[in-house]
Amino acid sequence: MAHTASTPGPAPSAQPGGISPWAAGGIMFAGVLLLVDGVLGVIKGITGIASDGVYAHVRNYTFKFDVSAWGWIYLVLGIVLGFVGWGILKGAGWARALGVVLAAISLVINFVWLPYQPVWAIISIAIDAFVIWALCTAPAEAVI
Repeated sequence: MAHTASTPGPAPSAQPGGISPWAAGGIMFAGVLLLVDGVLGVIKGITGIASDGVYAHVRNYTFKFDVSAWGWIYLVLGIVLGFVGWGILKGAGWARALGVVLAAISLVINFVWLPYQPVWAIISIAIDAFVIWALCTAPAEAVI
């Protein structure tokens, strides 16, 4: 009776090259979340530009801007976030690094936006934090 011993080693992965499926899945999810965050930004931007009465008017706030100014900020940021999210989903190397930077900028902007729309700002902050984590913790060679 022949006996074959298995050799110890890493568990087989679903992707060639030994990349963890969790890492590739995290990057894909980060790309999708950047797209979603971009769409939310565009919606917030168009809403702010179209009507000043939609968002709360904040008094005595250090970072007080006109609501239409916030609208333009969110519109531009949303378009860029969506573009970078698409780049991540396509596997572009530049998009991964730019995604971390833009998610960090978006996180800070959403923190400053808290008094105007607390619920949406917190949702966007959570999305941005996950995107930063997913893009920073996946191995450099991980691709979608």
